[in-house]
Parts: sequence; C-alpha cells; structure tokens
Amino acid sequence: MKAKGTLKEYTVIGRKLPTEAEPVTPLYRMRIFATDPVVAKSRFWYFLRQLRKFKKTTGEIVSVEEIKEKNPTKVKNFGVWLRYNSRSGTHNMYREYRDLTVSGAITQCYRDMGARHRARAH
Repeated sequence: MKAKGTLKEYTVIGRKLPTEAEPVTPLYRMRIFATDPVVAKSRFWYFLRQLRKFKKTTGEIVSVEEIKEKNPTKVKNFGVWLRYNSRSGTHNMYREYRDLTVSGAITQCYRDMGARHRARAH
C-alpha cells in the first residue's frame, strides 16, 4: 500500500456469499486505515484472505464507512502496537504518538516507521 496523503479510518464489513450448503454466513468487521474507500476494501480482502479461507470472488462487502473523530479539537496520546519486517527479521514494537485524531496518529506512525526503520506499508 502506498501511504500517500493522509490516512483515514474506515470500518469495512464483509461476508462470504451464502450458498445452499451454508445459507447464513458470519459477518467480518475490520478497522482499516487507508487513503480512500477503494483502498480500504482492497486491504480488507488482503487481510481476510490471510485470516479465513475465502477471497473477493466468493465474498461481498456489506458496508464501508469512514469513522470521524468525535472530538478533533483536543490533543490526545495514542499508543500503537505494530509488527514490521526489517533486514534481520520480524520485530514487534510499541510506539506512542501525540495528535488530534487517531487517523493523524496512524499517518504519523507510517511516516515515522518509513523514515527511521525503512519499513514499508504492506
């Protein structure tokens, strides 16, 4: 994913298409940070393929909604648990960012990880 521009927070809800064998399928909801709804849907399918055994051709998106910050005038501290791949292996990390919104903090995190650790957004 190219993290160009400011990231926004989306809630994407999707499910596997109903079949005769399985008429009622569970819904899956994810919080995705992306630049626009098209990228959010794409990331949803990317992560769902890794977690469950179905993909875009056998599923459908039920809804995509952008989440707005309730109080974007107050500065808050946000903690982010993340995992990234470096040249020497995979690392877990906890970082804290100070921003007005969650989206701003996550955008800051992507920029910071790219600059300090040469980590890329996948």
